[in-house]
Amino acid sequence: MCGIAGWFSENERIDSNISTFSKMSETLARRGPDEHGMFLDHNVCLIHRRLTVIDPETGKQPMSEINDDRTVTLVYNGELYNTEDLREKLLKHGFLFKGHSDTEVLLKSYLFWGEACVEKLNGIFAFSLYDSRERKLFIARDPIGVKPFFYHRYPGGIIFGSEIKSILANPLVKPQIDEEGLYEIFFIGPGRTNGGGVFKGIEELLPGQCGVYQNGDLKLRRYFKLTAEEHPHSRDKTIEYTRYLLTDAIERQLISDVPLCTFLSGGLDSSIISNVASNYFKKKNKTLDTYSVNYVDNKKYFQKSLFQPNSDEEFIDIMVKHIHSDHHNVILENKDLYDALFDSVKARDLPGMVDVDSSLLLFCREVKKDFTVALSGECADELFGGYPWYHNPDILFEKCFPWSRSQDIRRSILKDGILPHGEEYVRARYEDTVSRTDSLPSDTPHRKRMREMFMLNFNWFMQTLLDRKDRCSMYSGLEVRVPFCDYRIVRYAYNMPWELKALNGREKGIIREAFSDMLPETIAWRKKSPYPKTHNPLYMKLTSEGALKVLRDKSSPLNEFLNHRGVMNIIENPENISSPWYGQLMKAPQILAYIAEVDYWFREYNVEIV
Repeated sequence: MCGIAGWFSENERIDSNISTFSKMSETLARRGPDEHGMFLDHNVCLIHRRLTVIDPETGKQPMSEINDDRTVTLVYNGELYNTEDLREKLLKHGFLFKGHSDTEVLLKSYLFWGEACVEKLNGIFAFSLYDSRERKLFIARDPIGVKPFFYHRYPGGIIFGSEIKSILANPLVKPQIDEEGLYEIFFIGPGRTNGGGVFKGIEELLPGQCGVYQNGDLKLRRYFKLTAEEHPHSRDKTIEYTRYLLTDAIERQLISDVPLCTFLSGGLDSSIISNVASNYFKKKNKTLDTYSVNYVDNKKYFQKSLFQPNSDEEFIDIMVKHIHSDHHNVILENKDLYDALFDSVKARDLPGMVDVDSSLLLFCREVKKDFTVALSGECADELFGGYPWYHNPDILFEKCFPWSRSQDIRRSILKDGILPHGEEYVRARYEDTVSRTDSLPSDTPHRKRMREMFMLNFNWFMQTLLDRKDRCSMYSGLEVRVPFCDYRIVRYAYNMPWELKALNGREKGIIREAFSDMLPETIAWRKKSPYPKTHNPLYMKLTSEGALKVLRDKSSPLNEFLNHRGVMNIIENPENISSPWYGQLMKAPQILAYIAEVDYWFREYNVEIV
């Protein structure tokens, strides 16, 4: 994994802006701590920061290839999991290779297939190719949106980067936010509308989208999108094929020239990945390293809830004994967790999922001390119906985002008359997603609704988690791979009937059944439990103090927005928060932490409201 950035000007030379290029590159140093490179021509600059994972010597970037009378130059962030399949095809067509990097395979894939190369790739990626003969920039993002690609268009040019900060490092782009951006922060956040960057003028390629910038015009197209089809398999064949797809995805993602480990929570998804990985390692006479995270005194303060019915420790122990991994348990201090909230804002360039972000950031920092690559179990719940909102009939047909059903708590912290159309803004985003959901004429109302729920989760909640995973891991230069995001699995899951997906009446029932003979029974049938959060009252104390500091600071940018009485009510009566702000775990301490993050974000990024 790496960081990329660039600037293409149609009408004027930019090659004298060396200091700007250096600043853009430096913003991505954490993503690519090992090497940096730059391609510079009169009108174009391509920037690369490298985290070395495959082929250290011949995988350097930017990578150029002279073909006929043109030079094509690539900067690329990602991993291709079908590298050898593509290499074999290209060899048959006369291409030669200097090394074994997926970067070289991607570059030659473009030379052979052109823009259609994106339809040949299985992986997670964001890249840009400059074609000197045609004076065009080709840009693309992976089908599921695991890797980020932000950009800013202006008359006569385009600026892009793996992170928003790399674009803001260019003086042509100002850290501004308009009314729509404020609605994103206060009514959608920590989610974000697909394709937007919250900052005014900053956009993001959609998952499965590519485009060509040429002659001052950007033409975009979706090369991958989910379409409704009849499910082709019987119950038994579905179980078999689900196991094949996931096992194949995991094993493809275990290729690395640097140390690799897995995250293990004792839940179904991470346990499957760790089990498959352990078996793969054993064939090579290696022992898998696994990692988990928890908090000081969490066992003492743990509170059972609908969303978090049990803690992870005993289940982790069961899996470690089952697969004989070398396990590492990272225990985080609550003060460190709070302090890292602000680093997590810098990692994401936006307010985020607060302690879920900061804990992941700290966790990845520890893992990075010994490993460069990790595999994680994100996104199974969105794809295979793991969340309670898929199974509760009282929630299922509500016309709202199920992870943020009510806007009441958001409205309560704002002054009267501020952002008056917040509820309508959210509803419009919901309706737009539902209206774009593809279905079959034969779908029953329940089947159609399940497709809508899939797309709501895929386009919104899942993208928030992928944002978090990428930014908070790459902040320490750790590459985290997510096997459930293999596009083949996503496409198969979209068209799988609910009665198979929820086989045996259980969340993710098909996955449980597919791997039941591989896992201990207590793991295979463990009730869904989310990423662990702290239950220590010290964290509530720290977040309350943080929110109070914002309220008392007359210079705070939030003074014109916050209703002091509403915020104080959360501090004084945390038990009255009946439903989370976002997701499953953002209740009183997390809402207060979000307020502190928003205040910090405005100040740190010198955000100007326009």
